[in-house]
Amino acid sequence: MQPTLLDCACDLPESDWQRLAANDPFISRAFLGAAEQTGAAGEALGWRAMHLALRDDAGRLAGLLPLYLREHSFGDFSRDWNWAPAWQQAGRDYYPKLVSGVPYTPSPGPRLLAGEGADAAIPAALIAAAIELVAELRASSWQCLFVREPDRLLLETAGLLLRRGVQFHWLNRGYRDFADFLQGFTAEKRKKLKRERRAVAEAGLRIEARHGDEIDARLWRDLHRHYRDTFLRYGNHPAFSQAFFRRAGAELGRRMVVFVAWREEKPVASSICYRDDAALYGRHWGSDIDCPGLHFELCYHQGIEYAIAHGLQRFEPGAQGEHKLARGFGPVPTWSAYWIADPRMRDVVANYLRREDGAMQDYQAEMALHLPFRAAEK
Repeated sequence: MQPTLLDCACDLPESDWQRLAANDPFISRAFLGAAEQTGAAGEALGWRAMHLALRDDAGRLAGLLPLYLREHSFGDFSRDWNWAPAWQQAGRDYYPKLVSGVPYTPSPGPRLLAGEGADAAIPAALIAAAIELVAELRASSWQCLFVREPDRLLLETAGLLLRRGVQFHWLNRGYRDFADFLQGFTAEKRKKLKRERRAVAEAGLRIEARHGDEIDARLWRDLHRHYRDTFLRYGNHPAFSQAFFRRAGAELGRRMVVFVAWREEKPVASSICYRDDAALYGRHWGSDIDCPGLHFELCYHQGIEYAIAHGLQRFEPGAQGEHKLARGFGPVPTWSAYWIADPRMRDVVANYLRREDGAMQDYQAEMALHLPFRAAEK
């Protein structure tokens, strides 16, 4: 296998990305290419694309690893903010580092892309090539972030350190509709959630779901304002531009889902999600108005209704948020893997992760005690 580095996701056709990454909306030419070419994941913001492609002797694409060279950690959700000072105290540089993940998107998904039925040697070759690149670039580490179970096992076998996280996901247990889902709640929790939804309905808002290719430039201006203003309100940088959303929406089509709240003919709030054949993924939200319960309606309740109606098995609304428990989202582990080049620092990180893992397991168990379901449903 011959490894080559790609400067942009657009250097490969969408058909190659889909063949290797199935229908994942984030590990796609549409999402990554739009992010890179509209500046959200460009070098100016610290994302230098170095996607690692493996080709066989005939030049055919056999494997692919999304990869970025990074000079800081903003936007990759690696949770390594205190690692750089540790490297500095040891007389070493933490940056640059290599990251396999999706810019500004803490969503578990495929990373070692080899396609269905591919030779088992291909993922191993991708891992080996990434480790070699760490040495070649004198990077501190390679971080493979938010991986799913098949990749987790391969990365652990290759000697990478695993790190547990916790997110809150909704699982479809064959619900017929939202009312059927609520039947599993305790009476008190069910009554509270219904009251929350009723407040939105009584505010005179009309809510609809639109897919990416059903949104015109005029509506994208309003949706982008919702997204932008929410980030600015909390002192964060809104990396995605209108151009990104217009392009990604057009190319992803039904793999982008936006819930829009209308007051008369004006879009006053929205929630931007993505989907594949199995799951819905919540990403961004914003609002022009102050309406009790509207955030929960657009970001959680509408997504659950959509997932049930479309036969999706999961709804993953993003990182953090213990308030999701009361709405039926349970704690689940997430996994990231780390190759640390320096042996001494590797031992330091390994010890840290062992201690952290126990705390994360305790946290997950504690959160599971606060789900709204009756005992028989848990």
